[in-house]
Amino acid sequence: MPTSPWTPTARLRGLKPEWLNNPKVWRTEILAGLVVALALIPEAISFSIIAGVDPAVGLFASFTMAVVISVVGGRRAMISAATGAVALVIAPLNREYGLGHLIAAVILAGIIQIVLGSLGVAKLMRFVPRSVMVGFVNALAILIFMTQVPEMYDVPWAVYPLLVGGLALMVFFPRVTKAVPAPLVSIVVLTAITVAAGIAVPTVGDKGELPSSLPVPGLPDVPFTLDTLTTIAPYAFAMALVGLMESLMTAKLVDDITDTHSSKTRESIGQGIANIVTGFFGGMGGCAMIGQTMINVKVSGARTRLSTFLAGAFLMVLCIVFGPVVSDIPMAALVAVMVMVSFATFDWHSIAPKTLKRMPTGELAVTAVTVVMVVATDNLAIGVVVGSVTAMIIFAKRVAHLARVSAVTDPDGTTVVYSVTGELFFASSNDLVGRFDYADDPDRIVIDLSAAHIWDASSVAALDAIETKYGQRGKTVEIIGLNDPSADLHGKLSGELTSH
Repeated sequence: MPTSPWTPTARLRGLKPEWLNNPKVWRTEILAGLVVALALIPEAISFSIIAGVDPAVGLFASFTMAVVISVVGGRRAMISAATGAVALVIAPLNREYGLGHLIAAVILAGIIQIVLGSLGVAKLMRFVPRSVMVGFVNALAILIFMTQVPEMYDVPWAVYPLLVGGLALMVFFPRVTKAVPAPLVSIVVLTAITVAAGIAVPTVGDKGELPSSLPVPGLPDVPFTLDTLTTIAPYAFAMALVGLMESLMTAKLVDDITDTHSSKTRESIGQGIANIVTGFFGGMGGCAMIGQTMINVKVSGARTRLSTFLAGAFLMVLCIVFGPVVSDIPMAALVAVMVMVSFATFDWHSIAPKTLKRMPTGELAVTAVTVVMVVATDNLAIGVVVGSVTAMIIFAKRVAHLARVSAVTDPDGTTVVYSVTGELFFASSNDLVGRFDYADDPDRIVIDLSAAHIWDASSVAALDAIETKYGQRGKTVEIIGLNDPSADLHGKLSGELTSH
């Protein structure tokens, strides 16, 4: 007997994702999660060192962030964990006040992110131009590569052939089969070689001791007073902003790579929830990790929440159950993975000679400014803000020149009609007042705005100034052709912008 489409079983089946019945997707997601987990361990330890905390604090943060965001986040397959940007923000707080205040700041940052997400801060992403995104991606690729340079400097000579071998495996192994991610093959092969041959090279274990048990929830060890709140608030707010910006930029990047849409509002709120949970479990907080996300999405081909969840779960399993084995992984293997990620992340098309010749100078300048600021400050958020502001200034300057004024005098010489064309806002309207011949024009002036649009109070004030200048000479001004939005704004503000 066929199952009715209205039975609970049928409805539940309709909610079940199609990929759950696809063994190939399961294999891809599981292996991708394992690769990301292996790459997360040294990264989390390194960020713990930056923040000045025990390696376990960074590893716990990566575990809880990945697991929680896999459920509550808005962007599938994106990896969130402990990050360098967050570590840099909260490091001064930890140095001056200790771990308890750091944990409290992480929880408060999560609350702030939920509030900002609920208020629609994610919608601001629409104002980030493509040239800034290109600069953001290229700067990220440069930063990923630069973070690996110390691992290639002043090391035993055996590191270099291992590094070359790891890169070769990741380039050529996919030509044999794509069933197993090449980065995982590279890590396993290089580890087996170094252990079997007894080659002495830096390993994951050299970065710090791995945790031997799961994190336990608890409250931060701080006095719950107004003084504590005022101490942690600036750091929490900075962390919330940096974390949201990096996460939303990463989500947008993954949207473009996978040609799918994600809810940025849900992602913003999800980041907040993940940080709150991370704080209560004693982690240092975090946000989306672009490098690890590129490993997951672009290199390993993951597309679902399963890979994100497993990245966090495998991280703890590897640390607690297979700690001694993971400690033997040569850093050269993970460096090779990150170098490959940096090359895959960089938008090589953006610097091709053909692209450089065709791209407007202003667009190239915005991309260059974004790259320089990110690399100089080691902060993706600062680069995005400066790049976006630069793009807005260039856009305003370009649009300001599009406002044109032409005059036609009637044959009888009693009326002159000024036709204004273009967008009127603070940049273009400042020059508008000087386009009229107040002394020699006849007694009646008509300003035709049929081909223009009034955007702000500066434009209304400019039109008022024009009327005033003509009025002082006993001449009358009539404004015609306003579209409905312009007429509404002009009607509300005209005559109200100057003191009488």
